[in-house]
Amino acid sequence: MYNVAQVIEDKCVAKKGCRLCIMYCPEANCLDLNVARMVAEVFINRCKGCELCVVVCNAAKHMAIEMQAVSADGSLMSHKGESAALGQAYQG
Repeated sequence: MYNVAQVIEDKCVAKKGCRLCIMYCPEANCLDLNVARMVAEVFINRCKGCELCVVVCNAAKHMAIEMQAVSADGSLMSHKGESAALGQAYQG
């Protein structure tokens, strides 16, 4: 089990110009703007669970991204898994 970022669409303010999570995500093509809905969108197959998007979103007081557990078969679980330390996904 590991965690991936999930955007809470009702809280996302990308339609107002915020793109912090997209800009700060260290993983290429992981977070992008869904132009149809004007919200940030996470591609869970690319997300490493580093939580940097959560940190920048919370620092901006939007609180629009949460981490969600993913099971071994790749399906999202209904609860949050154990958090890694920031950047742990990129260590060795």
